Amino acid sequence: METKLTEKSRKLEAVLWSIALPGFGQLLNQKYVKGFLLVGLEFIINVLGNFNQIIIYSFQFKIEEAIEATNYLWLMFYPCLYFFAIWDAYRDAGGGKKPFAYLPLVFSAYFVTIGLIFSARIKIFGYLIGPMWLPILFLPIGLSIGGFIQWVLTKIYRNNSTPHPDDPL
Repeated sequence: METKLTEKSRKLEAVLWSIALPGFGQLLNQKYVKGFLLVGLEFIINVLGNFNQIIIYSFQFKIEEAIEATNYLWLMFYPCLYFFAIWDAYRDAGGGKKPFAYLPLVFSAYFVTIGLIFSARIKIFGYLIGPMWLPILFLPIGLSIGGFIQWVLTKIYRNNSTPHPDDPL
């Protein structure tokens, strides 16, 4: 029982550090080259995409300024880097053993990127949401679709892997 709790704690720790900064989970898992590479890429994309300025403007509800500050060509790399780092840290910590476990995070990266692409145009209740908040709102959509596809594929492959009574041995 204690071993399972320790293992779950280790996976959660790696995920949470990776959420804090891509690459930290890898460093925690002693994957130093990968960790430093991800931290370096995070800084490059963050700086060239103006992400910290976007975060500040977004929390101050200065959405037009956030949109103007956004370098979309660089910031579009961020969701894939971010969700890959989370998945990789989780997997290296011993998680991700279920079939197709990666799909919710892959689809999250896709949908957060789509949210970013449309963040300068989509309004909710007449208000622009911007390049930080709209991608966050697209996250549950990606998680849900990825989780649903994972569930469907798992069912399909489980049904196909069990021998049919009429199949010859």
